[in-house]
Amino acid sequence: MTDKEKFFGGDPSNFKFMTYDLGLASALVTLGYALWNLDKANIQKAQFLFIRDEHIDKMVNEYWDDKLMLPARSLIENQKMLKNRIYSSIE
Repeated sequence: MTDKEKFFGGDPSNFKFMTYDLGLASALVTLGYALWNLDKANIQKAQFLFIRDEHIDKMVNEYWDDKLMLPARSLIENQKMLKNRIYSSIE
C-alpha cells in the first residue's frame, strides 16, 4: 500500500478524480489542481487523474453547469500543455 493509499483509506478511487474530458482537465489545472497522472493505456483517448479534495466535485459541477469563471489565457495555456503531454512520448 502506497503512502497515498494509506492516507486516503486504502482505496485509490477514494482519492482520485478521473476524467477523459480535456476541457474539464484544463479547467481543473487552471484552478490549481495538480495532474496526478495521465493514463494513455487506451490509444484512442487519454484519462486525466487528479487528487480528490473536498472541493473538486463542486468545481466539476460548476464546470458542467457553465458557471465556472476562469482566466481565458490561463485556461488555453493549460489546455495546450495537456495536449503536449498527451501527444509526447518517452521512449
